[in-house]
Amino acid sequence: MRLPDMLAAMLVGALLPLCGSVAETRPNILLIVADDLGYSDIGSFGGEIETPTLDQLAADGLQLTSFYAAPACSPTRSMLMSGTDNHLVGLGSMAEILPFSPRLQGQPGYEGYLTERSHSMAQLFKDGGYGTFMVGKWHLGLRDEQGPQARGFDKSFVLLDGGATHFAPQPGSELRVEKVSYREDGQPVRVPDDFYSSDFYTDKLIDYIESERDSRKPFFAYAAYTAPHWPVQAPDAFIAKYKGRYDRGYAATREARLENLKKLGLIAHDFNPAALLPDAAGAQWQGLSAEQRKLEARKMEVYAAMVDNLDHNIGRLLDYLKRTGQYDNTLVFFMSDNGAAGEDHSKGYSPNTADTDNSYGNIGRRQSNLSYGMRWAEVSATPFRLFKGTTAEGGISVPAIVRLPNGRGRHGLLNEPARVDDLLPTFLELVGIPDPGSSYDGKPKLPISGRSMLPLLEGGEQPQDVQALMAGELFGQAYVRKGQWKLLTAEAPRGLPLLDKPYAWQLFNLAQDRGETTDVAAEHPELVAQLQREWAAYVKRVGVIEPLANFHAQSISHDSLRYH
Repeated sequence: MRLPDMLAAMLVGALLPLCGSVAETRPNILLIVADDLGYSDIGSFGGEIETPTLDQLAADGLQLTSFYAAPACSPTRSMLMSGTDNHLVGLGSMAEILPFSPRLQGQPGYEGYLTERSHSMAQLFKDGGYGTFMVGKWHLGLRDEQGPQARGFDKSFVLLDGGATHFAPQPGSELRVEKVSYREDGQPVRVPDDFYSSDFYTDKLIDYIESERDSRKPFFAYAAYTAPHWPVQAPDAFIAKYKGRYDRGYAATREARLENLKKLGLIAHDFNPAALLPDAAGAQWQGLSAEQRKLEARKMEVYAAMVDNLDHNIGRLLDYLKRTGQYDNTLVFFMSDNGAAGEDHSKGYSPNTADTDNSYGNIGRRQSNLSYGMRWAEVSATPFRLFKGTTAEGGISVPAIVRLPNGRGRHGLLNEPARVDDLLPTFLELVGIPDPGSSYDGKPKLPISGRSMLPLLEGGEQPQDVQALMAGELFGQAYVRKGQWKLLTAEAPRGLPLLDKPYAWQLFNLAQDRGETTDVAAEHPELVAQLQREWAAYVKRVGVIEPLANFHAQSISHDSLRYH
């Protein structure tokens, strides 16, 4: 070998380790999503449930007090993965709803799965040199070519469906919540007999990250937990912790949360909370018999146990990262996929069968099939109005916490509004992966429409136009938010004809009335007209199929809805 060639080889050999070190210092991303967790269900957001891991994460990082999701899970997950409005990427409505609405079937943006038109967060990270791992709920398509392995995840263990029993399904069970599909790296698998969702998903994700640690690649890990989604089920030891804690009922628990929210500075001391639904939506605590109160308290005990166990497992995950020296260089983002869930799936999506055991002693265990109900969902949504499935604050405002790598950036509370489709551009900017634009790998793609929050998270100035306008729609319920003003149509879904019901717009000043207690539309007709024009532009831009005025193609009661 000639001397110049030898010198060149030596130089390359010396530089390779340095390049590897540079690559290794790129931050990891850990994205954690809870399923149907209400705004005030964790301690740092005012709740009484024991969540020390998330509370410490909030203390070490930044609480996003005005973070928005879609009203239900798969539309949120589509925006999360693509950085683009759900109507553009296939989830203009949920796949479970489409059979009930012929007018939506076959329409662009209403395919019921995350389409190839979208970018994929996992694919962008994979092609950017990251190891990509996922566990938990996918809910973005049931076919092989629609699964996580086709969208850039190196390793994945997922539930394809929108909901499932949290324990191992019983062979031969006719209960719909037990007839579900699990996939590992695209292949059908059965879960082990000792399966409990949050425990198992945590084990798997730790195994995935550990198995690739020697590669020196940074990782993008997506922990899509299914807790505390219906059915309410938890390990006995966690349920036992909450025995008797909810015997005081809905209103007393809600009042305690309101006081905690005020003490934590998340709401003002003169905050006017949302009014509760009238008795027609379900009896208040004082209207229940002693036996009914016992049952209601038990359901909330199990729900709290699910949240407690979820926090415990997030703690296990973060402890692993700390123990292996990876935590400091990891961005951790935690959120819920929508507001608290008030629906009763046993009256629609998954009716009880002979395999169901909802006896008091079995609540929270295998083969129980209970939701915690609309009244407890109102508690979880404290201090906001309504819950999942609506565009009221209780349906789309979710708890969110972020900790930037190495403790950098702002700490405390971030009150500026942001939304789930802002996460992909935020993560890309943080790690230095360029925005892919309107094409990728030689194929046309829908551009990322979210805007990076990184300047805001790091303490810089937020550009004036960033999220100046937010708009969204699902199930014929819609909203436009611009600055402090929010124009929306939102009603409790029980008995409500959805999808083909004309909009009934209301206007709220969120700076003064985030509880949405006083409709001021009549006082601001010009502002209403302006926001309606913004709405019309949004409809045209993303392809919303609007309700038909004065026409009800089909009434779909809340109890028959199949959304997850």
